Amino acid sequence: MSIVSLPGLKDLIDNISRERNLPRHAVQAALREALLKGYERYRRAQRLDRFHFDEDYFNNFEVDLDVEEEGFRVLATKIIVEEVSNPDHQISLQEVQEVATEATLGDSVVLDVTPDQREFGRMAAIQTKQVLSQKLRDQQRQIIQEEFEDLEGTVLQARVLRFERQSVILAVNSGFNQPEVEAELLSREQLPNDNYRINATFKVFLKKVREGPHRGPQLIVSRAAAGLVVYLFANEVPEIEDEVVRIVAVAREANPPSRHVGPRTKIAVDTLERDVDPVGACIGARGSRIQVVVNELRGEKIDVIRWSPDPATYIANALSPARVDEVRLVNTDARQAHVLVAEDQLSLAIGKEGQNVRLAARLTGWKIDIKDVAKYDYAAEYAKIQAQQEAQEEYEEPESEESEEMETLPVGDV
Repeated sequence: MSIVSLPGLKDLIDNISRERNLPRHAVQAALREALLKGYERYRRAQRLDRFHFDEDYFNNFEVDLDVEEEGFRVLATKIIVEEVSNPDHQISLQEVQEVATEATLGDSVVLDVTPDQREFGRMAAIQTKQVLSQKLRDQQRQIIQEEFEDLEGTVLQARVLRFERQSVILAVNSGFNQPEVEAELLSREQLPNDNYRINATFKVFLKKVREGPHRGPQLIVSRAAAGLVVYLFANEVPEIEDEVVRIVAVAREANPPSRHVGPRTKIAVDTLERDVDPVGACIGARGSRIQVVVNELRGEKIDVIRWSPDPATYIANALSPARVDEVRLVNTDARQAHVLVAEDQLSLAIGKEGQNVRLAARLTGWKIDIKDVAKYDYAAEYAKIQAQQEAQEEYEEPESEESEEMETLPVGDV
C-alpha cells in the first residue's frame, strides 16, 4: 500500500499532546480529520470542470495514520456493482473478482486511494494545517466540557482575569496540574462585598457547563449560590465531613433587593448523635469555624439554627436571633403560621426590610406572619381562620358535586 510520508510525525503528536494537554489519541483523531480535509481540498482542486461534490461526498473516505512508519494512507469504502457510475463510491464486480472470486454484488470493499506525495500538493498541506488547528481546539473544548460537566455542583478555586460588560471572567482548573480554563461570573452571581481586582482569588460554585455558540463550552460559576455556603461549612466542620452533623436546608440572600440590606444566609443543621451540638459544631470555639466562612464570603451574616421535625419549633429557631413567645400553626395544609413575639422583638423578628422573616420562610417552607403578642386577639384570629376554612370548603364543594353529577349522567344526555 502506498503512503504519504510525514517525517517527525511521532514527535509532532507527542509535542502537541504535551503542549495542549491532550491525550495522544485525541491528537491523532484531530490529525486524521485534518488530513482527510486536506485530501478533499486536493480532490476538489483536481476537478476544476465544475464537478459538484455533495456535502456527504467524502463520507466513505477515511485516513489511516501510521505513527510507526510516520505517514498516512487514504482509504475508500466502495460498493460492488455490475456497472460503475461513480468510481469514488463504486467498483465493478468483474474487477473485484480478479482478486477475490467469492465477492458478490452489494458487498463493500476498502481500497487504498492514497494520492502521490508530490500530487498531494502545497494547497492541500496548507488546508490540513488550518483544519488541524481548528480540530485541536475542538478536541480541547470537548475534553473541557466532559471534564467540567462531572464537576457541576462543586466548588473551584478561581482567579480574576478580566472584565466583560458586567461579568467577571475567571480562570479555574479542575485539579492539580491541569490547565486553567475561563469561567464567567455573571453580575447576578457576584457578591456586593467582593473586590474583583485582577488576579484576586476566590472560591466559586460551578453552576453549569453549557455549549457556547462560538467559544466552545462556557463555565458559569457563582459566588451567590447556596451550594458555596454548604461547601465552606463542610470543608471547615469535620463533623459535617464525617456525617455526624448534616445540613438540612439553606436559605441565602446574597444579593438583597435593597442596597441598604446586606447579604445574609440561614442554615439549618441537625444530628442523630445525642452528645453532639450541631449548631456549636458549626460555630466552633469562640466562633472560629463560622468566622472562616464569613471571611470567605466577605462579611456575609450567617445564622446557624437547629432543625426540628416539629414545625413550630423549627419556625421559632429559624427566626433567630429574635425571641419567639409562641408559634401557632393556623393552617397546616397551606403551611401558614402566626408567630407571636414581644413588642421589643418585632423589628428583630421581621428584620431589616423583612429579610429575617423572608429567609425564615424560605428555610422552613412555611408562610410566616409576625404578630405582637400583646395585641394578638386569639378569639378574633380563630374566628377569621374558621371563616377562611369554611369559605374554602364551600368553594371546593360545588366543583366536586358537579363532577360527580357529570360522571352519573347517561351518555345520551351529555
